Amino acid sequence: MSRVPTDPARRALMQRVRRSGTFAEDRVAAICRELGLAYRRNVKSLPGSPDLANMTRHWVVFVNGCFWHAHTGCKRATVPKRNNAFWTKKFGANRRRDAAKIRKLRAAGYRVVLIWECETSDAALVKRRLSNLREARVV
Repeated sequence: MSRVPTDPARRALMQRVRRSGTFAEDRVAAICRELGLAYRRNVKSLPGSPDLANMTRHWVVFVNGCFWHAHTGCKRATVPKRNNAFWTKKFGANRRRDAAKIRKLRAAGYRVVLIWECETSDAALVKRRLSNLREARVV
């Protein structure tokens, strides 16, 4: 199968997408600090390298981009028209990998919170989702 040529402007845009330290991740980290939650960022020793994690209290937070993780029902989760089969396959693989890493973390006794990029604009919602982590157990 031959490669579909990529528009140089699209290529430049995609190269600017960061894996960690995103704006959404920074917003969630700021809310965690506001709630008094201690965490480490991008813990590589845990499955999926969670965006925020507290290994003592056994909780992790993933801040998923709506586009890359195919957030169901979100207007940001579009499938590009160019090379549609590739993108559909990629998003399916991303979702399966996300589910597998969450299963592994839960099996290891971690509480997992998933926050979507589109939800980070509502600080009250994020606070509600993170507030129960204060009571997380120490193992």
